[in-house]
Amino acid sequence: MFDIARPFVTEDDPDRHIRCQDAIQAAFRDLIGAAIEAGWSEREILLAIADLVDNQLLSLEANGNTEILLALLKRMT
Repeated sequence: MFDIARPFVTEDDPDRHIRCQDAIQAAFRDLIGAAIEAGWSEREILLAIADLVDNQLLSLEANGNTEILLALLKRMT
């Protein structure tokens, strides 16, 4: 597991997104390096990461929608 710094700014800080990038940048480079050493090309790795990110975002959205629907159903019963 990678050592990633905890957030040191509040959730409403306009630079929080940049601070998150700073915190995960070294782990991201290490992941890419390890995948390259395993034989994958950098392009393949980056495309795979993009797909994984997209799938994770879709999952978060679907889970959020499910929670909303469950809350509505609970109110109806």
